Amino acid sequence: MESSKAIFSFYLGKIVIDIKPESIIQLIIVLLILLLAWWSTRKLEIRPSKKQTVVEWIYTMLNNVVISNVGESFTSIVPFVGTLGIFVLVMNLTGLVGISPPTKNFSVTLTLALISFVMVQGYAIKRNGIGSYFKGYLEPVSFILPITILERIMLPISLSLRLFGNMLAATFIIELIYENLEKLAWAAQLVIPIPLHLYFDIFDGGIQAVIFVMLTMINIKIVSEHN
Repeated sequence: MESSKAIFSFYLGKIVIDIKPESIIQLIIVLLILLLAWWSTRKLEIRPSKKQTVVEWIYTMLNNVVISNVGESFTSIVPFVGTLGIFVLVMNLTGLVGISPPTKNFSVTLTLALISFVMVQGYAIKRNGIGSYFKGYLEPVSFILPITILERIMLPISLSLRLFGNMLAATFIIELIYENLEKLAWAAQLVIPIPLHLYFDIFDGGIQAVIFVMLTMINIKIVSEHN
C-alpha cells in the first residue's frame, strides 16, 4: 500500500508544506459536521420536533456516558467528547463510500492524540489551578517525577498508535481483498466485500472511535484528580 501523494505543496519559509488527500477529506468532514450541527440546532422549541428530539437524545446519551464513566462533575467535557467522537467515527467510516480513511495516516492520528493530550492537561489546570497541576507531578513522593512525566507523554503516543495501527490494518486487508477479487472477476467485488466492510468499517471503525474517546475521558479524570 503506497503512501498518499501531495495534491499540491507550498513553502513556509524553508519548510515545504504538503497538502495531501487526508487534509482535504478532513476539511470536508469538518464542514459537513458544522453544517449538520447548524441545521440540527436551528429553531429549537419548548415542544420539540422530531429533529430536535433526536438531537436531545444524542446529547442525553453522551451526557450519560460521561457521567457513568467519569462522574457528574465532568459534564462540562460533553461537547468536546461528542465532537471528538463524531469526528473520529466519520473519518473511520469513509471506507464505506470508497474513500481511504484519513486515520490510516499516522500524522492524522498523532494530531488527534495531541489534541486529546492538550485537553487533558488544560482541563486539569483549569480545574485545579496551575500550582496544583505541577504539584501533582511530585505526589505522592517527589522521586517519581520522571515516571509521572513519562506516563503523561505516553498518552498521545499510545492513543495515536492504537488508532493508526487498527485502521491501517483494516484498510490494508480491504484493499488486498479488492485486488485479488479483481483478478478473479469484476462482479465479485460487488458482493463479497459487503460483510467485510460491515466488520472493518462499521464495527471496527466504531469500536476504535469509542476506545479513543473513552481513553481520553478516563485520562481527563485521572490527571484532574491526581493534582
